[in-house]
Amino acid sequence: MNNAESSTVASGRVWFKSSYSGTEGGDCVEVAAGTAVVHVRDSKAVAGPVVTVSREAWAGCVGLASSGRQEA
Repeated sequence: MNNAESSTVASGRVWFKSSYSGTEGGDCVEVAAGTAVVHVRDSKAVAGPVVTVSREAWAGCVGLASSGRQEA
């Protein structure tokens, strides 16, 4: 994931959207990194639910996605 500029500041979190998102408003997630966790949300539904995972889990997800491998 290639982080672009901050998109929104809400609830004390600074959200970042991938620069791969483009300006078309397609499918994308935004992330806000905390000290121990990473918050993830749908960029089209910023008031919607937020998934919170550990930094280690997020690093594993990003690593898996960038490797191109698919795990069952």
